[in-house]
Amino acid sequence: MNTQAAEEVRRLFAGIRRAPGSESRYAPHKPLLLLMALARIQQGQPARFSFAEIEDELKTLLTEFGPSNAPKTRNMPFWFLQNDHGGKLWSLKLPASLLVYSKTKEPTIKELRQSGVSGGLSEEVVSAIQAQPQLLMEVARQLLHSTFPDTLHESIASAVGLDLNVPVRHVGEAPAEYRVHHKPGRDKAFRDRVLQAYEYRCCVCGFDLRLRHMPAGLEAAHIKWHTHGGPDLEPNGLSLCALHHTLFDLGAFTLEPTTLKVLFSEHALSGSRGMTGELRHHGQDLLMPVREDVRPGREFLEWNWKNVFKREARPMG
Repeated sequence: MNTQAAEEVRRLFAGIRRAPGSESRYAPHKPLLLLMALARIQQGQPARFSFAEIEDELKTLLTEFGPSNAPKTRNMPFWFLQNDHGGKLWSLKLPASLLVYSKTKEPTIKELRQSGVSGGLSEEVVSAIQAQPQLLMEVARQLLHSTFPDTLHESIASAVGLDLNVPVRHVGEAPAEYRVHHKPGRDKAFRDRVLQAYEYRCCVCGFDLRLRHMPAGLEAAHIKWHTHGGPDLEPNGLSLCALHHTLFDLGAFTLEPTTLKVLFSEHALSGSRGMTGELRHHGQDLLMPVREDVRPGREFLEWNWKNVFKREARPMG
């Protein structure tokens, strides 16, 4: 395969424009749409598609993996991706009815749905990926690692229909300027410090299983995601069992920034509505760490409330 073409594809995917303030703001719209497009290529489907054709799937993805208001702006990534790299990554075929819009002012969801506009990855990008399928996996993993916490990668890949089990070169082996970890590397001691702070138990349910002397099924969760500038500091960490880590990253629950009570989303439903189901933790106090100086930081909790939690919270009582 043309090495220069492959490097150009990596550059295009690594350099997509994010929402204003994207260093902190969680805006997964473009990455999710691009992952959908990559999945279609992997599955042998047409690389170009209409907004109406993929609208429902994109809405579902944004509902599950995006902030609370993300589904209402599902028209934006389809339209604004054409601005990235001068259209070298994403291109649109516009009907006459949409020519009145500039590249900086988007049509409404209804207008995109009814106009028949089609879009997709550029022909050059599709050709490069088809010439080397491994390139598809590289840029897919790049999107996942640069946008979402590790707990959600498999779920997102499954939701869009991507097979991540294909052997691929480790993402870190790509040329340096295209590597996904543009943030400072993770502190390997972060997990140990957080688990120790919470006495090696899940701070929601108290899970504290050990295999001999090693904690099992416990993870250190970032309150403000590492992918969005969250530091590897104890006030930005929670000791959670694997289940509650995933639920936390999905926005099913959060912590009230002032009282540190566990709050479940009103969109979280349990088969057991009473005190035997997962919702029994709603409204309970966090199982606090030993030291006050490592308690969850308010600024990190407010970021999580704004960007991840599926608002609004269930009523108390």
